[in-house]
Amino acid sequence: MTARVDPLPPGRWPKEMRAALAAMTPPEPLHPGPVGEGRPKALNTLGTFAHHPALAHAFFTFNGHVMRATTLTARHREMIVLRASALLDCPYEWAQHVVQAHDAGLTDGDIARVAFGPGAPFWDPPDAALLRAVDELVTEDVISAATWGDLSKEFDTRQLLDLIFTVGAYQTLAWVLRSFELELDDDLRPDPAGSG
Repeated sequence: MTARVDPLPPGRWPKEMRAALAAMTPPEPLHPGPVGEGRPKALNTLGTFAHHPALAHAFFTFNGHVMRATTLTARHREMIVLRASALLDCPYEWAQHVVQAHDAGLTDGDIARVAFGPGAPFWDPPDAALLRAVDELVTEDVISAATWGDLSKEFDTRQLLDLIFTVGAYQTLAWVLRSFELELDDDLRPDPAGSG
């Protein structure tokens, strides 16, 4: 499969992309930036956004909040993103966030259970409610009263807003990645030798 629109390589990005990329850092970050060294760079995603720097700036501002200024823990954020990616069948998003999930402390077992969903064994009630909320938002467009009741025992209003907007951000991104038929970057592909 080849992309419907070729991502622009970094050398061809418009000068406005510099400001767009800078927008990924929120004014008051609560979480550190992603580990850069040896991590996937998502150049196909960025190269697709480079076709529309004004949109990139707007989305990166939003996504910068979701990733670095969210009131949720990094662990919960990555559980939400991975669950949305699994439900939306978005391998690119999944591969990118498996790396970030490990950085946030999720184990391979945790990640497998996120893919299985809220019914997987050993979730504590808040984690199960969080995953159930993602399922309901993606499939029903609303969090049910029962799930809301469970969430509100653990999460405050700001966290509930961050939950909903995280699902929305990554659902939108999945639509882009799938509609553009974006290929995995080489640094996201599994190592055929099994070492990465």
